[in-house]
Amino acid sequence: MCPEHEGSPMVPVVQVFRDAVPGIVPFPDGCDLLQVLWCPRKHGGGRWVVPEVRWREAGAVGEVRAAPPGPAEKRESYVPRPCVVHPETVTEYPYWDLGDDLWDELEFRFLDLDQETGWDYESHLSTAPGTKLVGFPGWSQDPRWPDCAECGTRMEHLLTVESTEGDALSRRAWTPVEDEGVRYQGPGLVLGDLGGVYLFECHTCPGRPFTHRYDCP
Repeated sequence: MCPEHEGSPMVPVVQVFRDAVPGIVPFPDGCDLLQVLWCPRKHGGGRWVVPEVRWREAGAVGEVRAAPPGPAEKRESYVPRPCVVHPETVTEYPYWDLGDDLWDELEFRFLDLDQETGWDYESHLSTAPGTKLVGFPGWSQDPRWPDCAECGTRMEHLLTVESTEGDALSRRAWTPVEDEGVRYQGPGLVLGDLGGVYLFECHTCPGRPFTHRYDCP
C-alpha cells in the first residue's frame, strides 16, 4: 500500500526471478524474487511516483491473485503496460559517469570512431537505453548518485525504468538481433517529460535500504 495514500494499492512495475539473471543482480541471501512496485497516483512536491523494492522468496509468496488490485485513483501514464520480460545481458559503458580525466584521454578516439563508422559514443555506445537492471544510469543531466542515509556509502544502481525503450527502426547498437527492423510497443509510460526513474540501494547496510532519483530530458 502507498504510504501517502492510505489503503491505495501500488501497481507492479518489474518482477524478476534470480534464475533469469544469473550473476547479474546481487540477490540477498535467501531471496530469489525481485519485485518493484510504485504508487501511480499524483503526489505533491513535483514527484512522479513513489517506488517500493521487495526482495522475496518465491516459494513463500503463497496464493497468487489472478490480477493485482488497482488503486481507486491513478494516472494512466504511470501504469506500465503488462508484458513478459526476456532479459538479455549486454555490456555498456558510462557516459556522464566517465570522469573528466578519462573523457579528456578518450575524446579524440570517440571523434575518430564517429567519423569512421558513424557511431556516436554518447548516443550509440555508452549507456543502454530503456528499462534495465544494474549497469549505469543514462543520466540526461549531471549525475546525482545518492549516498546511503544510514552509512554514508554511495549507493548502487539497481534499476532504471524509462518512459520509452530503444527504437528498433533507428540505428541503435542495443537493438536485439531478433528485433531489428521491427516496431514494438514500449511500456506506455509517460514519466515527467518522457523521463525515467532510477532506483538505488545500499549493499552494505542490513535490509538493503533504497532510494530513487527522477531524470528528465
